[in-house]
Amino acid sequence: MDRFRRASAAALLTAAALAGAVGGAAASSGVPAPPSGERAQDLATRPALSAYATARNVAAWEEFRIHGSARNVVAGTPVTLQQKQGGRWVSLPATMSTSRTGEYSLRVKLGMKGENALRIIGGGAVSPVVRTIVG
Repeated sequence: MDRFRRASAAALLTAAALAGAVGGAAASSGVPAPPSGERAQDLATRPALSAYATARNVAAWEEFRIHGSARNVVAGTPVTLQQKQGGRWVSLPATMSTSRTGEYSLRVKLGMKGENALRIIGGGAVSPVVRTIVG
């Protein structure tokens, strides 16, 4: 029985040591801590944009739309389409203002064949990347 208690204690100490090592690794790897208190409220009021494309695959110069909505952004705020070109984001001549409900819908035609990474910026926010393949 005494041997069982020592083995259990050793297992618990090992588990605690491993949990500490894993927690330390997460802290040192730049993984942000979960939001709490005032920080959570800051995230809830931060401007945000959503975006989705009406087509995943299109022919060159075929029109499709990127729809989305803005949260915590003033109605009428301009939003602009950006495309990743050669490792940097380039603003395209596709801009519109958000509606009074915060929604937008941009008409898009792309000529750059292959996978295109697109996003929307405006009002201090950046949407998630939307990918469309131009054939």
